[in-house]
Amino acid sequence: MRIHLVDAFTDRPFAGNPAGVCLLPAGEWPDDIWMRQLAAELNHSETAFALPLADDDEADWAIRWFTPTIEATLCGHATLATAHALRTERGILGTVRFRSRHHGVLVTHTDATGDITLDFPAAPGTEAPAPEGLAEALGVEPGSTRRTDPLGDLLVVLSDEATVRALAPDLAAVAALTLREGLRGVIVTASAARDDAGYDFVSRFFAPARGIPEDPVTGSAHTALAPYWSARLGRDRLAGLQVSARTGLVRTALHGERVHLTGGAVTVLDGTLHVQPGPAGPAMPGSRAVRPAVRALRR
Repeated sequence: MRIHLVDAFTDRPFAGNPAGVCLLPAGEWPDDIWMRQLAAELNHSETAFALPLADDDEADWAIRWFTPTIEATLCGHATLATAHALRTERGILGTVRFRSRHHGVLVTHTDATGDITLDFPAAPGTEAPAPEGLAEALGVEPGSTRRTDPLGDLLVVLSDEATVRALAPDLAAVAALTLREGLRGVIVTASAARDDAGYDFVSRFFAPARGIPEDPVTGSAHTALAPYWSARLGRDRLAGLQVSARTGLVRTALHGERVHLTGGAVTVLDGTLHVQPGPAGPAMPGSRAVRPAVRALRR
């Protein structure tokens, strides 16, 4: 079985958001413990597992995402990475339909240049008061806050781009706040500092309680950022720069209740997983039976 490490929402290696991608053989899902342990072994913010579907008229593959600690309900960059892996490993271009467990069928489209567009449900937020302790956790006063159901994130608008870039939150306090409030994570955002910057807004994403202190580039967060900034700026097509240390550009297009997210991807490692997944069932925590040996490093 092949395993890939892919940098998503970038056109160069060691930027964007790295994701593991495991294209499974047809059949049943492996044991959840095995997938979670493999995701922990790879130790990226998410690892995607894709299972080919033979008898589903609406979808071609089923997809699930695991952080190093839990199963995620939605992940944009790992879905984009999976579409990229299908192109490079299987030669699949055009439209691929992924059945997810919580968000229905998610559609990707890969063009001849390798750019990939995700068709995801929009997650427009509703204005809400700032939770107690938010300013102390972030180290700045929020301008406004919104709840982004069904993502379960808190969208925090700050005064300017420089404040977003300089942010150094107390991650322990952010983790405690998100657990108390039942949140996945905190998105911080502001408009671009210049009209000619090449992007319209900036963001960062923190989910320390989910094993992700800061996510390099968060596709799912842009399903909330796109409708917010489209309403603010009066345009349906925008570009968002996530200003983590790695950075990544997400081009967004609002289509009613859907958001199209477009970006590139680069394979940085392509190897062989020597231990095959077992059937669903009990597993020994900490077993070395799931430790992958990877070879054939390829840029």
